[in-house]
Amino acid sequence: MILLGAQPSVTFYVVEDAAPTVRLQVACRIAEKAWKAGSTVLIQHSDPTQLALLDELLWTKGQQQGFIPHEITAEAPRPDGTPVVLNTGSGPGEPVDVLINLTPGLPTRPELATRIIEIIDADPALRAAGRERFKAYRERGFALEKHDL
Repeated sequence: MILLGAQPSVTFYVVEDAAPTVRLQVACRIAEKAWKAGSTVLIQHSDPTQLALLDELLWTKGQQQGFIPHEITAEAPRPDGTPVVLNTGSGPGEPVDVLINLTPGLPTRPELATRIIEIIDADPALRAAGRERFKAYRERGFALEKHDL
């Protein structure tokens, strides 16, 4: 599924809720859909505590199996390995189908992702950082989409 050389598409999901876990819950839903579609998923978060909470959510959010297969590691997911990887890195080091960026900045080497997901909630600081990322992606010529949830 990984297409190298093509500019990734970037989708912003905007949530009108500032609950501390709302972005993590949306990330779980997106990761589950991507995993079920056979995609590799890298979820980046700059906060290790939030990443640990996301880890717990992924163990309980899978509809059929009761969990979404994942691991916390510094490596990117591999097609023959665990399909969903969580880490506090700054971006993919290897090709990945879906990159869910929960960090405040742009991922390094975004061209290694086929699709980038940005989840923005109602927190004013996160909204401002999200607007800056949107502008930066647009300046780089990425195809952008926005969905209000």
